Amino acid sequence: MIERYSLPEMANLWTDEYKFATWLEVEIAACEAWASLGVIPKAPVRRIKSKAKFSVSRIEKIEATVKHDVIAFLTDVGKSVGGDAKYIHYGLTSSDVLDTATAVILKRAGDQLIVRVKALLSEIRKKARKYKYQPKVGRTHGVHAEPTSLGLTFAVWYSEMSRNLERLERAVESVSYGKLSGAVGTFANIDPAVEKYVCRKLKIKPAAVSTQIVQRDRHAEFLWALAVTATSIDKFAQEIRHLQKTEVLELEEGFSKGQKGSSAMPHKKNPITCEQMSGLARVLRGNLIAALENIPLWHERDISHSSVERIIFPDSTILLDYMLHKFTGVVRDLTVYPKNLVANLEKTGGLIYAGKLLLEVTDRIGSRDKAYRIVQKSAHDAWSSGKSFKDQLLADPVIREHFKQGELDAVFDYRPYLRHVDMIFKRVFK
Repeated sequence: MIERYSLPEMANLWTDEYKFATWLEVEIAACEAWASLGVIPKAPVRRIKSKAKFSVSRIEKIEATVKHDVIAFLTDVGKSVGGDAKYIHYGLTSSDVLDTATAVILKRAGDQLIVRVKALLSEIRKKARKYKYQPKVGRTHGVHAEPTSLGLTFAVWYSEMSRNLERLERAVESVSYGKLSGAVGTFANIDPAVEKYVCRKLKIKPAAVSTQIVQRDRHAEFLWALAVTATSIDKFAQEIRHLQKTEVLELEEGFSKGQKGSSAMPHKKNPITCEQMSGLARVLRGNLIAALENIPLWHERDISHSSVERIIFPDSTILLDYMLHKFTGVVRDLTVYPKNLVANLEKTGGLIYAGKLLLEVTDRIGSRDKAYRIVQKSAHDAWSSGKSFKDQLLADPVIREHFKQGELDAVFDYRPYLRHVDMIFKRVFK
């Protein structure tokens, strides 16, 4: 019964059936541990393993009366094994099962998220290499700054998502801790060897010390890693949304055959998936706040965290799984407009080369302050009048004195700005 749930989709991890199956994994492993210690006979453990089963609907009916989910679960499982049920849950408290099973499920969910992140990284890498030398205008504060490369934009995404992968891996490790140490964590009615056995079998680790529960800073760290990853996707999506604006149109979400953009305006192609990513990232950031609020609990425990976790654990893992899947498709199907990238690069008539000009003029006249005033005045005059920046510079007597005819031409060239792209790529794509 347990094996059929070994490789579920993300949403299936959070079904009641999968939850109870994981609880049963914990309970059976604990029976095996007790048997290995000679505390309970081995024959009943074999029978429990072969006969134990449950029904979600029956558990729900029992819980309606007893008002306790673990007791309802144990009652239903107990009916399937008969007299051997006395060995199930031996020496345990409810949170021994709940928190250990939660660690198992969160680890499995985290492992699936890691696979998704790696798939997204693969698509980003492909785009970075394809557009490695594609020139584009760099923007700071939304204003044209200096030339850069579209490949470097994707390289930035790749580097950031690689850090998210590392964060997720650390967070999965941090949350993969169970506990079977009794009502207040003192092992009063259970041998520490049982905890060690169960955690090892379930591929998690025993918490070094616990109260009745595993401490919730671990879970908050896990939710933090999910929220940061989602926020990076939000950041990338916002860049696409900006670059898809009609007056920019350097990138565009893929638009499938038969797709409609607006009920009223047939011409519309909207960045709907990227906008969805930005919205869902807000939910994950909100869930992180709830996870942080779960850390301070009364004494050895209360149950204020429990109701919250029934929402934020499935919601956050399923949402990020969905976001990673959808945004991987966005990157894969992205439409790039090289002509618009070049046209936007030239839109300011060369103003984006002002920084390079500042250095050149400073070298010629020997004063950075004076050079700055000359270049700035020429740039602002060109922008307000619509005249050529180069012509405005040549109208300045100091420029004409220090530059021969044609010497400024070499400055108005984007290619020198990309001369270190190879070096940057080597650092990013090691």
